[in-house]
Amino acid sequence: MTTTKFELVRNPFGRLVLTTAEGDMHEGVAAVRAFPVQAPEDGIALVSGDGKEVAWIDRIEDLPKEIGDLVREELAGREFMPEISRIVDVSGFATPCTWKVETDRGATEFVLRGEEDIRRLTVDTLLISDIHGIHYLIRDVRELDKHGKKILDRFL
Repeated sequence: MTTTKFELVRNPFGRLVLTTAEGDMHEGVAAVRAFPVQAPEDGIALVSGDGKEVAWIDRIEDLPKEIGDLVREELAGREFMPEISRIVDVSGFATPCTWKVETDRGATEFVLRGEEDIRRLTVDTLLISDIHGIHYLIRDVRELDKHGKKILDRFL
């Protein structure tokens, strides 16, 4: 169902309520990204509580500002994928090892279980999973400093 003709509001309980152009109401909808890494602002499904798609958003920027803000807010509340901007240090080059990194959400440490937990999504984009299943994104390896690139080369 492809549509951008709908109303979206938050009810008093904080749940999103979608009303279609036909007047159908869907309470408790959730926003889900189709391409969270490559195109985070494009291809958003709004799904009902039972997982059925009730609306499709081609591009968030095409929505009215109020609705776009609600969708972004909902996505931010559901997703947690810090972007690594700098690799400060690793405890060793044998796994498991502890990585000290700086992210868009602050400095942190995580344990890398094995080299297989570093996945290449594109030539320059990596997804790293820690021992607890949290995913860290390196959007562009080329933007890391020399020290960070050297550490990554040891694991790739």
